[in-house]
Amino acid sequence: MTFMPQSQNTIDPDKLDKLAEVAVKVGLQLQEGQDLVVTAPVVALPLVRLITKHAYQAGAGLVTAFYSDEETTLARYQHGSDESFDRASEWLYEGMAKAYANGAARLAVAGDNPLLLSGQDAGKVGRANRANSAAYKPALEKISNFDINWNIVSYPNPSWAKVVFPDDPEPIAIAKLAKAIFAASRVDVSDPIAAWAEHNANLAKRSAWLNGERFAALHFRGPGTDLTVGLADGHEWHGGASTAKNGVTCNPNIPTEEVFTTPHALRVEGHVSSTKPLSHQGTLIDDIQVHFEGGRIVEAKASRGEEVLNKVLDTDEGARRLGEVALVPHSSPISASGILFYNTLFDENASCHIALGQCYSKCFLNGATLSQEEIKAQGGNSSLIHIDWMIGSNKVDIDGITPDGSRVPVMRQGEWA
Repeated sequence: MTFMPQSQNTIDPDKLDKLAEVAVKVGLQLQEGQDLVVTAPVVALPLVRLITKHAYQAGAGLVTAFYSDEETTLARYQHGSDESFDRASEWLYEGMAKAYANGAARLAVAGDNPLLLSGQDAGKVGRANRANSAAYKPALEKISNFDINWNIVSYPNPSWAKVVFPDDPEPIAIAKLAKAIFAASRVDVSDPIAAWAEHNANLAKRSAWLNGERFAALHFRGPGTDLTVGLADGHEWHGGASTAKNGVTCNPNIPTEEVFTTPHALRVEGHVSSTKPLSHQGTLIDDIQVHFEGGRIVEAKASRGEEVLNKVLDTDEGARRLGEVALVPHSSPISASGILFYNTLFDENASCHIALGQCYSKCFLNGATLSQEEIKAQGGNSSLIHIDWMIGSNKVDIDGITPDGSRVPVMRQGEWA
C-alpha cells in the first residue's frame, strides 16, 4: 500500500512540484554528483519524493532522507524513562557531520506542529533540547560555518495548519497554509527561478548599502524596546543567495526577506521586547522581554513558555548572547499577508529579528579564512544553539551608529529609511 497523507488532495500538485524544483535548483543549487541529506516530518513525504526526483534529475549522487513523527515524539514524553531526556542520538548526528564533511548538501523540510510539546513537562523539554543541541553540534558547525550548501523549505503539515487557521476545517486550513507557503516561497508565479534571481538582486543591493556604511552599532527603539546592538569587528552583511565555502551559491532559507550580520557578543546593551511569538521545539514562547548588560542577557521574562526560555538561556555561556541581527521591512510579503505562521522560518521574514547563540562565520570580511579564535576575537559568539526571535514592527525605528558616534536613519516605522 502506498502511503499518501489525506491532506495531499488539498495541496496544488503543480505548485508543490515547483517548490521542490526551487529547493533543489535555487535553495541548494545541487551539484552534479553531490550527495544530499534530507530531514522532514513524515507527513511531508509527498514533497520529499518530489525533491528526490528533482535532485536526481539534477545529477545528485545519493539522496538520503530521515523522517520525524509527532506521535513518536510525544510517546517519548509520555512513556520514556526520566534518564532518557539527557540523551540524544549522537551516532546519527556524527553520521550527518561526516556526510557534510565529505561534501553532501543538506535540506530540511520544516512544518512541525508548533504546539506539539506545549503540554509536556518543561524540565524534560529543556533537558532534551540541551542534549540534542550538544549531540547536533558537529553537524551544526558545518551548517553555521557555511561549509556546505544547505536549504530549508516548508510543507503544510495538517497539525501546523490547524494552529495557523484554528477556525477552519482541516482541509481548508491545509489549503490556506499551502497557498501562503507557495506565495512566500515565490512558486506561485510562471517562472519561480527568474523571480528568485530578481529578489536576490534586490537583497544584494540592501546588503551592499549596509556594508558601505560600516556601522559600529544599531539602535532599536519602540514599545518596550531600547536596544543598542554593537556589530562585530569586520562584520559583513548578507542577504538572499550566498556562496558557501565549497563554492556553491545557494539560498539557505526559502522564503527569505532579510539582510543579516553578526553582532558583537560583548557589545549589546538595553532592553527589548518580542513582537511575535517564538515557536521553539514544540513550545510556544510569547511576550519575551529581556535585558542585556555587557552583551549578556541578565534578565528574561515571557508571558508564556518562560520556564522553557530560561532553560534555553542556560544551555551554555553563549546562549545568553547574540549570534545574529537581521533587518526585514514591515511591508515584506510575509508581513503583508497578515498571517502569524508560528514558524520561525516565516515569522522571522515578517519582522526584524535577533538570534541567540551561534554566529555565522560567513558574516565577516574574509570569513571563510578566519579561525574560530579569530572570529571570537572579532566579537563572534559561540553556542550550541541558534534561535531567532522577532523584535520588529511598524512601531520600531532603527538608527545606524557610525564609529564616530553619529547616527544614520536605517528604518522608520518598520520601513527602510
